[in-house]
Amino acid sequence: MAEKSSASKKRRSLKSKVEELRVLPVRFPGLIQAGDSLLEKLLQALRQNKLALRAGDILVIKHKIVSKAEGRVVRLTSVVPSPGSFAWARRYKLDPRVTELALRESKSVVRRKRGVLITETKRGFVCANSGVDVSNVDGGEHALLLPENPDGSAAKLYHGLKRKLGLNVPVIISDSFGRPWREGLTEAAIGVAGMNALFDYRNQLDSHGYLLRVSMEAVADELACAAGLVCGKLNGTPAAIVRGFVYQPGAGSGSDLLRARHADLFR
Repeated sequence: MAEKSSASKKRRSLKSKVEELRVLPVRFPGLIQAGDSLLEKLLQALRQNKLALRAGDILVIKHKIVSKAEGRVVRLTSVVPSPGSFAWARRYKLDPRVTELALRESKSVVRRKRGVLITETKRGFVCANSGVDVSNVDGGEHALLLPENPDGSAAKLYHGLKRKLGLNVPVIISDSFGRPWREGLTEAAIGVAGMNALFDYRNQLDSHGYLLRVSMEAVADELACAAGLVCGKLNGTPAAIVRGFVYQPGAGSGSDLLRARHADLFR
């Protein structure tokens, strides 16, 4: 019990040390192509932006350049939609090929209503169209799928940076998700390496002496959102360095942020 209490105190002190947070945009030169080394492209981008990673930094990278480098790109003319995809798309003036890809990338359909298709992907993410996207790809000829294993992609980049720079720089791969009950998109961490994705406040006392029982903070999502403020949708900035946040090193993953079906009141 004493060991658990000590760990809790450490968690609390880690958060209290944050005094200033900086988010530095990393603009990439040129386009990412299938087969490109994302590590080499990143190092090149850092040099051209006159940026250097430091101990304590966190790298947040948008999933699109990860997916492009990993060849998760599908030519839409190669997709043959099913009759069901055709019927759904025709009813709501959608592209049936995107609907077909979304269904192929899913393991279940969570909601299908008023032209909105919410699926659970094979990796367990609940999102619109299984994360299949045609924006910021090539003008509509291809669709981009989520990385096949976002945690594995994050780990590969994390270990590559350690090998090249001798630094432990946590990596977060992010995507833009919609949210129940709220308008607009926000960033979510879908892959994590080198840090814990959650801060666990359970069994700690708040400032009034109340014992916290369920409080867990999704810090990887919060860091992804902070980076999203400088990455944006249209400014060619697919990565950012978050500097000044005192994270917990650990074997965290994007999967840690997924709520199990049995604990989900809305499925």
